[in-house]
Amino acid sequence: MAPRILLVRHGQTEWSLLGKHTGRTDIPLVAEGRRGAALIGERLRHAPFDGLPDTEVWTSPLARAAQTCDLAGFGDRAEPFDALMEWDYGDYEGRTTPEIRAAAGNPGWVIWRDGVEGGEKLSDVAHRADEVVARVREADRDVLLFAHGHILRVLCARWLGLEPEFAARIALAPTSLSVLGWAYGDPALDTWNDTAHLAGAGA
Repeated sequence: MAPRILLVRHGQTEWSLLGKHTGRTDIPLVAEGRRGAALIGERLRHAPFDGLPDTEVWTSPLARAAQTCDLAGFGDRAEPFDALMEWDYGDYEGRTTPEIRAAAGNPGWVIWRDGVEGGEKLSDVAHRADEVVARVREADRDVLLFAHGHILRVLCARWLGLEPEFAARIALAPTSLSVLGWAYGDPALDTWNDTAHLAGAGA
């Protein structure tokens, strides 16, 4: 089984800056996102990571994740993995939470409880996260993943053996670094939503 899973959420896009739900729409990083991707790459090249020379690298095939991976310096080692794609938001794609609440006639709409119309159910997202977890546990070295906010939050929940709804309780910033590992033989959360590499960089 993999000693650690390192999770990198992709950098900022125009839609993430505006708070729009971005599932399968393939949009690129903005300048801020490209800068953040380069900074996390710089962080991973230094101690204690030292470039992660023996680490497997998997990325969502969507442009914003693949571009983050490439700008961080891992593109030549990365394997696309469809299970890491973001939640398919269906009819809610490209909409902000206030817009969705107005359209749904539900001022208290929360995606983790109420789901989306015309897209994936949370259980579908959890099934893909379970696919990633199962593959990680077959690995014999660290795994570095480049993906998206909601799928990575669900992945964390499933790694810990929790229901996918737990993901609602763990925020995840663009270009953040998180580490999942083990404690006394059980899956554990080592580091979450670490953005120290972005300090003072305007990101």
